[in-house]
Amino acid sequence: MSKITIPDIIRRKAEGKRITMLTAYDHLFARIVDEAGIDIILVGDSLGTVVQGHTTTLPVTMDEMIYHTRMVSRGVKNALVVGDMPFLSYQASVEDGIYNAGRFLKEGGAAAVKVEGGANVIDKVKAMISSGIPVIGHIGILPQSVHQMGGYKVQGKDDASAERVLNDALMLEDAGVFAIVMEGVPEGLAKRITDSVSIPTIGIGAGIHCVGQVLVLYDLLGLLPQPMPKFVKPYASLRDQCTEAIRRFKEDVENGRFPGKEESYH
Repeated sequence: MSKITIPDIIRRKAEGKRITMLTAYDHLFARIVDEAGIDIILVGDSLGTVVQGHTTTLPVTMDEMIYHTRMVSRGVKNALVVGDMPFLSYQASVEDGIYNAGRFLKEGGAAAVKVEGGANVIDKVKAMISSGIPVIGHIGILPQSVHQMGGYKVQGKDDASAERVLNDALMLEDAGVFAIVMEGVPEGLAKRITDSVSIPTIGIGAGIHCVGQVLVLYDLLGLLPQPMPKFVKPYASLRDQCTEAIRRFKEDVENGRFPGKEESYH
């Protein structure tokens, strides 16, 4: 399998081919995801909730994102690595946006960045792209705006909100993004947006009509304890398996069964 490039991703829509995207936050899982043939690996700021134990993504810093992106990049041979721009890494100014996005490529080894927002961040997105930094847009539910949205609520359910989300997509395409993540939008709106833009759309909680789909890896593997969002399909229950393996280790140690002759040097 050859290295996946941004032109490869852009062509998928015209070719009628689907795009697969998963998050990864460390070298080991990055290797596993890459070896499984996933197209895009997103080093998501979701690491704030699934790795660091925060209740939102807001506390995640640029230095932490670069640290995790470096680990992921070292484990990937084929997938396109994308770094997620964390809260306040680009909102304050165009200069901040260019500098921090550039860090993902220069220090983190990523090939592109993902930016949340539409009309409100178009000037930053245009500046990044003009500086040679490829960008994926992100519309719908914006986790970095959780307080402003009043929680993780589906966006675009009424006419005015749907027009706003659609307009964000069109503005992002015009700014030059090579794909758009749509999170938490009704299936009909996701189809309308997918049909309205020439670039691929990648859905998470956006139905079947997007060109690609993305999930948080820990959700897919069933590693997290809390109830799964409606749009998640767990493909394994590794949390239960891990807990059982650790309990068996504990019991073996307590009952003198580990280490045995096979695990001892003679």
